[in-house]
Amino acid sequence: MATTETGTGTGAQALGPGSDEDDAARTPNTPETARRVASLNRNEKVFHVVLAQQFDRQAIEQLCRTADMIRAIGHAREGAQFLRTLLSHRRAMLYFIQPSTRTFLSFTAACQVVGMPYNEVRDRSTSSEVKGESEDDTIRVLSQYFDLIIMRHPGEGFAEHVAHLLNDMPRTIPVINGGSGKDQHPTQALLDIYTLSRSFAAAPRPGGGDSKRGSERKVAGRYSPDLFVGKTIAFVGDLQRGRTVRSLAYLLCRYPGVRLLFVSPPELQIGEDILEYLRRYDISYETSDDLRSHIGDCDAVYMTRLQDEWDVAGESKKIDYDRFSLSEDMAKQFKPNMAILHPLPRRHELDQRLDVLPQAKYWDQVRNGMWMRAALIATIFNSDVAIRDHYHDHYTF
Repeated sequence: MATTETGTGTGAQALGPGSDEDDAARTPNTPETARRVASLNRNEKVFHVVLAQQFDRQAIEQLCRTADMIRAIGHAREGAQFLRTLLSHRRAMLYFIQPSTRTFLSFTAACQVVGMPYNEVRDRSTSSEVKGESEDDTIRVLSQYFDLIIMRHPGEGFAEHVAHLLNDMPRTIPVINGGSGKDQHPTQALLDIYTLSRSFAAAPRPGGGDSKRGSERKVAGRYSPDLFVGKTIAFVGDLQRGRTVRSLAYLLCRYPGVRLLFVSPPELQIGEDILEYLRRYDISYETSDDLRSHIGDCDAVYMTRLQDEWDVAGESKKIDYDRFSLSEDMAKQFKPNMAILHPLPRRHELDQRLDVLPQAKYWDQVRNGMWMRAALIATIFNSDVAIRDHYHDHYTF
């Protein structure tokens, strides 16, 4: 039997860079979000990238457009060579203390796209921390060699701590959060929005056509105001400990008219702080423990694995996770243009036989991450202006 909870909010504007509206007044467990956002930005523009709440809809869609331009420019040799000149004078450090394959390689590829040389620290045993150096001092040292620190860390809030640490240094450099404990993963959320936008825009619309002119209109409308209106996006699996789910839910609050569905075992349901955030921004949602009864209504399904690396007591072994898996026999209920996403790695919760279906967007999602992260790095260093100029000079008619 399914258990459901539905909710909606009272209406509010999304918190954007520079806003002095205080989330703490209305949102439990989100203390002084406006103050935190302001401390991470410079001149009302993103500097450190730590929280999903730093991005309003305008900033998200500008990043999506920049990513589109980068991928178009980089398709040709001359364009790729231009991109590699943008940040060849800057250097990045990838400080990845938590295991990672996709996020690490996505960021290295993104650095390569915009020509930024990089180095890495992926094992504390190779650093001076084995000699007793504090992690804070390690970061302070790295900030003297590099112009950007991209980090992945098991500690919740550590990326934000590092951002404030570097704010107090004579030489301040930006920090990008590549995953922080069970808390946030803002760049994953950005690439997820990018993937959803491209998937929804590619779907046929009433009165559309397959002509080149029709295709151009679809691309032009990729970030139209109504793109997410009426869409149902389901999050499935371990939602309590999934930082990708948390960050994407924050960003989706920037899209009025979207409906969110959270499907999980009761003990792994999305946190009340996220639900309160949705209510505040008037986002319709429902919680359930029955995937099959809802799958036919979904325009996108965001699958997640069981995150048992956080399960010290072994409680996850008692959960029947098969009920929260997407299987081949469900495909007959899929909408033709439904998008299946997964932050990967996957286990049995996503049937590999679904890989060949047009609804499988998780491989696109991986590639989109490289373009989005390249766009983000370029934007932090103000190279997005040169990208737009080059694109309009060479790729518009």
